[in-house]
Amino acid sequence: MAAENPVERLQEEATCPICLEYFTEPVTLECGHNFCRACISQCWEGSDTAASCPQCRETVQQRNLRPNRQLANILELVKRLSLQAAKGTGGDGVCVEHQEALKLFCEEDQTPICVVCDRSRAHRAHTVVPIQEAAQEYKERIQAYLKPLRKEREKLLGLKAIGEGNSQEYLKQTQTERQKIVSEFQQLQQFLEEQERLLLAQLEKLDEEIVRIQNENVSKLSEQISRLSELISEMEGKCQKPASEFLQDIRSTLNRCEKGKFQQPEEISPELEKRVSDFSQKMTVLLETLGKFKDTLLSALEMKRGGSLGTFRQANVTLDPDTAHPNLILSEDRKRVRWEDTRQRLPNNPERFDTVFCVLGCEGFTSGRHCWEVEVGNERCWAVGVARESVGRKGQISRSPEEGIWAVEWLDQLWALTSPVTPLPLSRFPSRIRVCLDCDRGQVTFINAGDEAPIFTFPPGSVPRERIRPWLWVVWTWGSQLSLCP
Repeated sequence: MAAENPVERLQEEATCPICLEYFTEPVTLECGHNFCRACISQCWEGSDTAASCPQCRETVQQRNLRPNRQLANILELVKRLSLQAAKGTGGDGVCVEHQEALKLFCEEDQTPICVVCDRSRAHRAHTVVPIQEAAQEYKERIQAYLKPLRKEREKLLGLKAIGEGNSQEYLKQTQTERQKIVSEFQQLQQFLEEQERLLLAQLEKLDEEIVRIQNENVSKLSEQISRLSELISEMEGKCQKPASEFLQDIRSTLNRCEKGKFQQPEEISPELEKRVSDFSQKMTVLLETLGKFKDTLLSALEMKRGGSLGTFRQANVTLDPDTAHPNLILSEDRKRVRWEDTRQRLPNNPERFDTVFCVLGCEGFTSGRHCWEVEVGNERCWAVGVARESVGRKGQISRSPEEGIWAVEWLDQLWALTSPVTPLPLSRFPSRIRVCLDCDRGQVTFINAGDEAPIFTFPPGSVPRERIRPWLWVVWTWGSQLSLCP
């Protein structure tokens, strides 16, 4: 049997048998038992018979209540001992209001209370349990939270590792593509170096986006891991503390545990993965076609120097009104085309474009080498090139070689209408485009007529051996205009 605690025994002796609280103005009866003056007076109140001791039932002949000053002095010492004992075992385990040990726990208010608080009006109707019992219950609840919190931390650590691994793979892939690009473009002349710088810039953007997402994810994951680790450490430490201290602010503690969920970090988006994959495929195709492109390089360089322009016949191109979209207005000499908001009442003949704002040249070419120039001026939305005779005229059409169109387009920057489209670097905006069609080789080249700088060449064999006609596209901007140069 465990030894009785002297302090607890002394506290029992200093407790009134009627109110079960420390004596208040203790008095002694003839039988030797002690009570609070108010408690014994209330007990005897209204009784006409001889009074008796509430504890031993011995009859008291005279209601002589003798103050017990020695017990009152001892009571003060008991209170001090109780306070010191409570502080020695639980730190703050003493009721601030009553200086009593916190032995009970109020379920409604979820806070430790003392026996005086239990009898008070504030807690009288509440469910109260022993503090050790409540501590055990809440420890079990905290332990239930700790398991998923640890799982969340492990999941975050796993996501962090996977994200870092994926980023390294993407960076390796982009680094490999960078080496391929540099290796191939070293064999080309200055105009291809512009292509190299653009591709490297795109690749750098991919690198920056990958690193940015990874850095943000690592930062977010590290922050959440740190918060979860601190919360777990705090909860584990709190569970080791005495019940009275452990249950301080338990509601706030539970709320923090419940909110300790992690937020899924931003992953490397499927769009970014596709961009990296598309870039890699694009580089593969580019490297395969570089050999063919080198064959066209000499003729392009000759055009830049003006040394072989004589081999291309200057074509006197005019526009075919039977093919013009109803919103396109042709000049009387059929050398200019302008977009207007008002749709003209024109016959819907099979040759006419009815949806896309296009017009074809009257001339068609099946052999030889021909060139013409188109004045684009300061227009910021246009496309210039060639189209096969059988190009679709009705409904939406794709401006691509698959549809039978080989062209360059300006929409916020210059693009080659390949599949997919290819962005083209420029040192300055072209105001006049020269179109050079080589029917025999099946290729078409675009040159900035202002400074003779090559813009883009569809490689040999791109253009089929059938009737090919000039093609213009004017975007829906009021007053937009393209002109064929004399």
